[in-house]
Amino acid sequence: KMFHVKPPSESCVICGNKSYTQKLICQDYTVSNEKFGIFACDNCGFQITSPRPSEAEIGKYYQSENYVSHSNKSFGLMSIAYRIVRRFALNQKYQHLKPFISGKKILDIGCGTGAFLAYMNNKGMDGVGVEPDETARKNAEKLFQVTPKTEAYLNEVETNTFDLITMWHVLEHVYHLEERIQTLYKILKTDGTVCIAVPNPESYDAQFYKTHWAAYDVPRHLYHFRLQDLEALMQKHGFKLEKMIPMKFDAFYVSMLSEKYADSSLSFFKGAYRGLRSNLKAKNGYYSSQIYLFRK
Repeated sequence: KMFHVKPPSESCVICGNKSYTQKLICQDYTVSNEKFGIFACDNCGFQITSPRPSEAEIGKYYQSENYVSHSNKSFGLMSIAYRIVRRFALNQKYQHLKPFISGKKILDIGCGTGAFLAYMNNKGMDGVGVEPDETARKNAEKLFQVTPKTEAYLNEVETNTFDLITMWHVLEHVYHLEERIQTLYKILKTDGTVCIAVPNPESYDAQFYKTHWAAYDVPRHLYHFRLQDLEALMQKHGFKLEKMIPMKFDAFYVSMLSEKYADSSLSFFKGAYRGLRSNLKAKNGYYSSQIYLFRK
């Protein structure tokens, strides 16, 4: 297995510090089986994957039938569970967001195959999706009759366009983090809301599975956000945190996958048990994945 482990050379996007300490070495279980380091900033503790493949190279790390948000193949208990839960989760996401939707214009960045976008459009929204992956865009057309735009679209959007911008497990994949957040600020209406969902390295399941924790997902996940990291970063660019909502299903899915990575037998059932424990032990800010709602 190839090891790619060296400290980051760039300064921390949150505090500007340049020194880091290695926390873990994690394996890419989805595509390459290569290993990458996770380093924490010595000043603020923000964790990042290092080294990161270049933007030109990263595409190959997404080429997998198992990359479930980009494909629609049903294999095994896990994928079937994922699809059943997804239907239920779409309604739950809508219910969480409803009080924060001030108008019809919504943007889903990293919309994958378009399930959420199609759901919101059926609820009367006027939704636009952005998806960098070509296969996912084609699947969105086929499966949900939505036509996502490429990332170039984000540079063309007028100021104050959207009432709601969502990024479901997307921010951790974004290369130019600060530029992206500045863009969100620009294209969001004054009374609009940004919804960001990310995995949480402080959760019980992350602490339990350590290097096998599926939500480290190196090298596709470039960053690993705790609550204080995301809040500090968004605050720096003019946003304030309005609300946090746990994503309880994620604990089960991530734990099942983590069991599989750890080569455990009965991974589906052990993962279900561990996911339940994670949710029972969590308080807000410490769930396996969290939704964060920000306003200007």
